[in-house]
Amino acid sequence: MPYLQEFLVIAAIHFLAVASPGPDFAVILKQSVRYGRRSAIFTSLGIGSGILLHVAYSLVGIGILIASSESLFTLLKFIAAAYFLYLAWHGLRAKPNNDESFDLNIKTLDHPSDKKSFITGFLVNGLNVKATLFFVSLFSMVIATSTPFAIKLGYGLYMAIATAAWFSSLSYFLSITKFRQLLIKKGYWLERVMGIILLALAIKLLFSSL
Repeated sequence: MPYLQEFLVIAAIHFLAVASPGPDFAVILKQSVRYGRRSAIFTSLGIGSGILLHVAYSLVGIGILIASSESLFTLLKFIAAAYFLYLAWHGLRAKPNNDESFDLNIKTLDHPSDKKSFITGFLVNGLNVKATLFFVSLFSMVIATSTPFAIKLGYGLYMAIATAAWFSSLSYFLSITKFRQLLIKKGYWLERVMGIILLALAIKLLFSSL
């Protein structure tokens, strides 16, 4: 399996990204606390579907850059490296959440429809510009230009499914108060780990562009 190593690297980076607190995590936490598990799961499916938008932008955009201008592709690498450095900086500076004002015992309100919950997740992820930049950076740095389009598409489908599965699982566990408290208080460690990984990736990308 010639692309196994490439896939494992992508899977590891994606897991660190999806497991770190961000807009997707925030909306799942909100849906779980306010509306319950079912709404959060459909929101998770919407988030997973939103990933496909970023995959499409990444595949088409990178293909055009490579075909039209090597200098533009090099510029994209520098932009991607700068973005990774930006994320790494914020991740490494993540601090514990000492806000005790968040009410973990909010009573479940009237449930939104499954469709509305799905659309909420899709829009939160699909309209996240930072997520688009992350995927463009990931595809331009980790995936070799010689990797067949079908394999790249497979990577994208995996990340969409894995994202939906992760947040669906999270939706289940967030219904458990103690687990919810742990994520809120200790989630900064995930951000710090991701910061270290992204810093290393940014350095690698910068050296590959020189």
